[in-house]
Amino acid sequence: MLNHLSAALRLFPRRLLSSSPRTLTRARRLLGAMELAVVRCLPGEPKLTISFCLDGSHKHMLRDQDEPLSKVLTRISNSISKGQGKAKKSKKSRGQQPGETPPEPTVVKLFYGGAEVADTVLNSEAWRDGAVLQVGDVKYSVQRNAPTFTTSELPVSLLAGFPVCPNLELEFGNLQDCEFTWFKENTPNTSPEAAAEVSGQDGSWTEVGCGRVHVPSNQDIGCRLKLRCTPKDGSRSGLVKELVSVGAVEAGPGVCTFDNRHSYTVKEAEWPSVRVVSYNILADVYAQTELSKNVLYPYCAPYALQLDYRQNLIKKELAGYNADIICLQEVDKGVFTDSLTPALDAFGLDGVFRIKEKQHEGLATFYRRSKFQLLSRHDIVLNEALTSDPIHSELLQKVSANSALKDKILQRSTALQVSVLEDLNKSGRKVCVANTHLYWHPKGGNVRLVQMGVALQHLSHVISKVAPGAPLVFCGDFNSSPTSGVFQLVTEAAVPQQHADWSSSGPEESCSMELLSTFPPLLSACSQPAYTNYVGGFHGCLDYIFIQPDSMQVEQVIPMPSHQEVTTYEALPSVAHPSDHIALICDLRWNP
Repeated sequence: MLNHLSAALRLFPRRLLSSSPRTLTRARRLLGAMELAVVRCLPGEPKLTISFCLDGSHKHMLRDQDEPLSKVLTRISNSISKGQGKAKKSKKSRGQQPGETPPEPTVVKLFYGGAEVADTVLNSEAWRDGAVLQVGDVKYSVQRNAPTFTTSELPVSLLAGFPVCPNLELEFGNLQDCEFTWFKENTPNTSPEAAAEVSGQDGSWTEVGCGRVHVPSNQDIGCRLKLRCTPKDGSRSGLVKELVSVGAVEAGPGVCTFDNRHSYTVKEAEWPSVRVVSYNILADVYAQTELSKNVLYPYCAPYALQLDYRQNLIKKELAGYNADIICLQEVDKGVFTDSLTPALDAFGLDGVFRIKEKQHEGLATFYRRSKFQLLSRHDIVLNEALTSDPIHSELLQKVSANSALKDKILQRSTALQVSVLEDLNKSGRKVCVANTHLYWHPKGGNVRLVQMGVALQHLSHVISKVAPGAPLVFCGDFNSSPTSGVFQLVTEAAVPQQHADWSSSGPEESCSMELLSTFPPLLSACSQPAYTNYVGGFHGCLDYIFIQPDSMQVEQVIPMPSHQEVTTYEALPSVAHPSDHIALICDLRWNP
């Protein structure tokens, strides 16, 4: 008999993992453990919330902090009586006669330190950490300001072999402390209606993993996923949250253009080296236009242009690079907030975002929090800085000689994102990371030259004032080929007045001037690839990672995808590549 009992107890926790909240509630009572009642009560706020689970039903109450305790206890009791009344009506409708006498009201009390809390005590004082709420014969341990998920959702699109990163935001807790358990559905059911009805039967879900990020296997194709997450702060726990995917896991695309590149980035770069990525990820606001679908990327399967699909590829690609600094261009605001930030946070990176004026996309810079901390930000809009910051007065005067060119420059909403990071391994060791996406037009070389002049002047000023001696790492989509004036300005520190780019948009907007860089010649860390942008009608090198060679040396450049890989589906983007650009990745040895 004892052997049978012992075996049953060993199986008990395992069966609990796949059970419904109602089953878990009953199990906790069997084990003698109290349920949680979570109270959120902050000074200065007029309301508090009380959340607990009663017979599998979640109760969430919003009450005034300054009302007496008796009111909320009565409300809880009345709510239960109302539920019992509905049950009686249901019995009547089924032809069953209820009893003559109504049931006694449910006794609801609050205790602290073993003593009952007086009804006259205000809510703000009554609901203390460690109090016990008694509802009938059920007791709840009160946790005040317990760890609580304020945002919790799974991605819509799930692909086998690609990481699933839930979007989670936590109050009063630490995501690194939280507990996560993943399940797959035993009986596949992909209808959206079914997603709202999580089966409560034991055995309907099978545990498949733990950890904040889960990578579904091919065996999971056709099955929905469920995530059970427990919010925690050290040893403190809050109410468990369950999330069920809307759709089922689908087959992935097979080999992607970045898979071979990942073999060079299996491990993080070792100090004092840093791994840097620059990548234009193709904003959804551009990918979904009729121009994109029918003219720019007609060769790309429509589903492969969908944001949910591309985000699966982007997250896997970026995670596999194990980078320390990531500079992204064409980042949709919602993508940064709801997709990239939670995903890269799970892989150890924090990020900042700069929206492009008049657009819904912008620049994002992520950095590995175990290696860097963000000291300050110095973002600017280039056209605004040109006209408002005195450090650009000389350049503004020269540009003003041609009003047509000046007007075109001032219409551009191009931004420069500037982040000063400090090395956590060596106090006082700083690096200035810049990120930009210059004007796109093929005939806009003159505009881009002025934009780069403003950018370099601003960066020189920031470094001299905020981080003297800090090296510059300048990433971006510069929309400039190696023969352009912008590339010459950066790598040779000067552009002569006769450079062809000054007249790139015709004589009406020509502006011949000598433009000098505020930096010594910078080095293109990834050299000059044959192309970083490959679409049906164009391919060329437009993206760069510029560094100061006197303070940083190139240790490793991750090889670009082969031409065969890039053109497997004719051009980019494709089912195997999420953008029309290719990421640049390099390891830089930063002199200690």
